[in-house]
Amino acid sequence: MAHFDKDVIPQIEAVYATLSPTEKVVADFFIHNRRRMDFGAPNIADILHVSLASLSRFAKKIGFAGYREFIYKYKEDLREDTAQTVPDQWSMQALSSYQELLDKSYALVNERQINALSDMLSTYQRIYVYGRGSSGLAAQEMQLRFMRIGSIITAITDSDVMMMNSVLLDDTCLVIAISISGKTPAVIKALRKAKESGARTVLMTSHKSPEQHEYCDEVVLLALRENIEAGKVISPQFPILIYLDILYAHFLQHDSNHKELLHERTLDILQQDATEQEPGEQAE
Repeated sequence: MAHFDKDVIPQIEAVYATLSPTEKVVADFFIHNRRRMDFGAPNIADILHVSLASLSRFAKKIGFAGYREFIYKYKEDLREDTAQTVPDQWSMQALSSYQELLDKSYALVNERQINALSDMLSTYQRIYVYGRGSSGLAAQEMQLRFMRIGSIITAITDSDVMMMNSVLLDDTCLVIAISISGKTPAVIKALRKAKESGARTVLMTSHKSPEQHEYCDEVVLLALRENIEAGKVISPQFPILIYLDILYAHFLQHDSNHKELLHERTLDILQQDATEQEPGEQAE
């Protein structure tokens, strides 16, 4: 049975963005350190050239009463003989499910296909992503992620809109359909229409069948686990998001400087919009 470390590092990483520059110096030290030493506040303050107060503020920001409580837990995590906390059966079931899907996703990675899809995303003028339910949420996530680096992508999750959209398609369009089962009626019907309209078509699914190649130029095989479509233990989106992350990483390498600049500009605009909101107004 696998063991999962429970240490303070994830707690530090979770609040890292909110830390001050000085506190980030302290955070970087504890994140990357893996050896035992004198962790007394005066010694660490001297090593890092920070004040004792900075150490105290750092510890409080990550959820401890003070530096002494933080370092007690940190030193405990460094002990090789420290007994690991084993999650209960429900936590273990979820964690094991995620690990299984990660392993299967690794085995299914097809570099040729990923590079081909990355080229398509760079080439086609209009890109549509179809999906219903959990797959629709993944389609919306894809739209948001790729828009940040300059891609014109539209996620469509309504069955009627998918069919109406087929009228607008031609050979300058790319349609990516997401269906874990490979049988979602509205999505498959719309994908067939897209193919008839001359669009390039891609299906992301966990269930491959010969007839899919009648209306798909590419079939992307996603990791599968029994009953994942029902979402009883983990989110059905998980294997989709794994693949989208891999695809995003490859796509980012095409003209990476330009895309990173677009990404930075997008974040700047979002941050500016957030700071300009009226008092009491909340971002969606």
